[in-house]
Amino acid sequence: MIAVRPGGMITILSALVSVLSFRFRSRPSLELELVALRHQLIVLRRQRPRRLRLHSADRLLWVCLYRVWPRVLGALVLVKPATVVKWHRQGFRIYWRWRSRCPGRPKTSAEIRALIRQMSRANPLWGAPRIHGELLKLGIDVSQATVGRHLPRRALRLPPRLGAGFLRNHMTVIAAVDMFMVATVTFKLLYAVIVLSHHRRRVIHFEVTQNPTQAWLARQITEAFPWDTAPRYLLRDRDTSYGICFQNRARAMGIEEVLTAPRSPWQNPYVERICGSIRRDCLNHVIIFNETHLRRVLSCYFRYYHRSRTHLSLDKDCPDPRSIQPPSAGKIVAFPEVGGLHHRYERRAA
Repeated sequence: MIAVRPGGMITILSALVSVLSFRFRSRPSLELELVALRHQLIVLRRQRPRRLRLHSADRLLWVCLYRVWPRVLGALVLVKPATVVKWHRQGFRIYWRWRSRCPGRPKTSAEIRALIRQMSRANPLWGAPRIHGELLKLGIDVSQATVGRHLPRRALRLPPRLGAGFLRNHMTVIAAVDMFMVATVTFKLLYAVIVLSHHRRRVIHFEVTQNPTQAWLARQITEAFPWDTAPRYLLRDRDTSYGICFQNRARAMGIEEVLTAPRSPWQNPYVERICGSIRRDCLNHVIIFNETHLRRVLSCYFRYYHRSRTHLSLDKDCPDPRSIQPPSAGKIVAFPEVGGLHHRYERRAA
C-alpha cells in the first residue's frame, strides 16, 4: 500500500483532470492552443536576455485568438490574461474611433461653399431659401439647411408662411389687386396698382399714376383682363378709390369682388406679399425721380420676378418655370438683374 500525502493527491487529481480535458477537447480548440503556445516560444527565442519586448503583431495575434476562442487565456504564460483583455478593449475603442472620424452627412465641397458665399455677397437681399432655389436650378442638390450654415454671418429675415386652404383650392380662378405709394426724390407721391394672378404668382398688369381715380382704376382692370380672360373672383381691400365706376366695370366683366375685412391685410396675402417684396428687393435701394422712372424700374423688376426669382410657394421655381441645368452644361455665370441688385445664375459652355 502506497501512502500519498493530501497535497500530492491534489496534484495528481489536477494532472488527471488536465489529461482528461486535453483528451476530450475538440480539434479546433487544440489547434488554437498550439498556435498560442508556439507563438510564445517564438517570442521567447527572439528576446534578448532578461528583457521581454512584445511587438504589435504579437498583441494583435493574441487578441484575435481571444476573439475567436476566449479559452486561449489559459494557455498564455508570457502575459497575464487580463492584459490580453485590456488590449482587446483598446483595439475596440480604436476601431470605433476610426469609424466615427467623419460623422453626419458628407462634407460640402469647397466649390459649392464658395458659390454660396459669392451669391450672398452679390445679392445682399437674398436669404437661404432664395440661394437654395438658385442652386437647385443649377443642378446642385444641397439642402436649405446646408445653404444657411455656409452663409456669412448677417441677419436673415425668412418669409412667413402664407396662404390658406380656400386660396390654395381656388387659386386658378382668383386674382388680387392692390396699390402702394412711392415717394420721389422731390417728395411727391406716386401710386402703383398691381393685378396679381394667384395661380403662378404672375403680375398680370401694373401701372403708375399720381391721381388714382375710379375711372383710371376701372380702365386698369379692363387692360389687365382683355376679352374673356377675366377671373371669377377679384380679391381687394376696402380702399375708397375703388368706387362705383370700378365696381360696375368688374360686374360687367363677370367678376365677383371679394372684400377683405377692415384693417386686415393678411386676408389678401399674396398681393400684399409682392408689394413688400417690391419694396425690400428694389424700391428701398433705389431713388425714384419721376413717374417714368418708377415705371421703368418696376418693369425691370417684374421681368426679373417672372423669369429669375425663385418662390417658396412654387417649390423654389419661378412664375415662368426655369429648367434645371446639369453640371455638365458648363461653368456658372452670373448675370446682373435690376441694376445689379440681384443676379441670375446659369451654366454656359466655355
